[in-house]
Amino acid sequence: MDTIKNYIEANKQRFLDELFDILRFPSVSADPQYKESVLKTADYLQQRLIDAGADKVEVCPTAGYPIVYGEKIIDPSLPTVVVYGHYDVQPADPLELWHTPPFEPTVKITEEHPEGAIYARGACDDKGQMYMHVKAFELMMKTNTLPCNVKFMIEGEEEVGSANLATFVKANKERLKGDVVLISDTSMIANDTPSIECGLRGLAYMEVEVIGPNRDLHSGVYGGAVANPATILAKMIASLHDENNHITIPGFYDKVIELSDAERAEMAKQPFSEAAYKKDLNIDEVWGEKGYSTIERTSIRPTLEVNGIWSGYIGEGAKTVLPSKANAKISMRLVPGQDSHEISELFAKHIESIAPKYVKVKVSAHHGGEPVVTPTDSVPFKAASKAMEESFGKKPIPTRGGGSIPIVALFEKELGLKSVLMGFGLDSDALHSPNEKYGLFNYYKGIETIPLFFKHYAELSK
Repeated sequence: MDTIKNYIEANKQRFLDELFDILRFPSVSADPQYKESVLKTADYLQQRLIDAGADKVEVCPTAGYPIVYGEKIIDPSLPTVVVYGHYDVQPADPLELWHTPPFEPTVKITEEHPEGAIYARGACDDKGQMYMHVKAFELMMKTNTLPCNVKFMIEGEEEVGSANLATFVKANKERLKGDVVLISDTSMIANDTPSIECGLRGLAYMEVEVIGPNRDLHSGVYGGAVANPATILAKMIASLHDENNHITIPGFYDKVIELSDAERAEMAKQPFSEAAYKKDLNIDEVWGEKGYSTIERTSIRPTLEVNGIWSGYIGEGAKTVLPSKANAKISMRLVPGQDSHEISELFAKHIESIAPKYVKVKVSAHHGGEPVVTPTDSVPFKAASKAMEESFGKKPIPTRGGGSIPIVALFEKELGLKSVLMGFGLDSDALHSPNEKYGLFNYYKGIETIPLFFKHYAELSK
């Protein structure tokens, strides 16, 4: 531990400067105007992996954005850890809500992060967490303490569904051969309450378009005689939850694997303050499916949320228009037992069935992924638990995550590898929102903990 801490202390500012370099690249995979920046980010990571001591480092082309690969095989007879991360980020919009420029990282002291937090798009998701692994690898290489083999696979399309990752994985099974996948793209309960996620929800992401008249109409001349697509879409969306906030799509819950009372009671032991939760979000009350707690609603229960909705005139001033179209993007988080393709079909069928005859409706699927549960009695999980206990001084709590990382199921299916979800972010880090942040404590604590995972994993694998 002294070796780890001494190396981090001696290189602390450089570690931060390099992360800032990465954060300055607006690597937004969803927007083609940022293509050059996404590619430059991949090139930068390639050089940093080479500098850290990796071999066979390559920017591997795909039909979309490239995957950065690198490896260090110290002994083929030793176990191999495959490290996954992503270098692409969400769009920064709405820009006017950022307190500092999203691609000019800024450190600010906060109540939650008294040591300081890095404010920037991608600070936590996932550049900060991904880069911890590069620096932890450098640390092990420079101090001659790497105890097993490592392979890096860092992609540039996670935020748009990892469309080309499956093709890459299927074509490189031998190259990616390993024993476990290590991922830091999740959160923990608090800086003084470490946790490891042992499950993730799946995802089905859809878009709905409601089409009315063949053009925008004058709302005075035609209003009251022609159906307004925006009104119709709003009514359709409102009908997707009942009075108990239960999702009304027929068959939606049919295959959900329910947790037992004992399992729910164990979940309830997690430290959670509803008052602090509401204060952080500046809301008066929580909302959700009747009969379940906030922790359960955000982890073991499926959801349906509107991610975006638009129609008609939204510019400055007034324009009395009856719009010809209305659109919404809707995501459904799925739990074990549910299949993203099946849920997408159920959603489309239901939307089409409830659309009134005076409008047309078009439903399209964007991307999805399957829910996963990872074992807590495996050697990799035990190694992660020991590592966090050693660095935090407290045994981590197993939790279920509310987010989705579709590639976890992909790795299990194509490579036969389970994943360890050892994240160091916090739910309050504003992922996908303006003013995303990542604590300096969390960044350096991750670099400290990852070598300990390698150490314990190598020892427990003997």
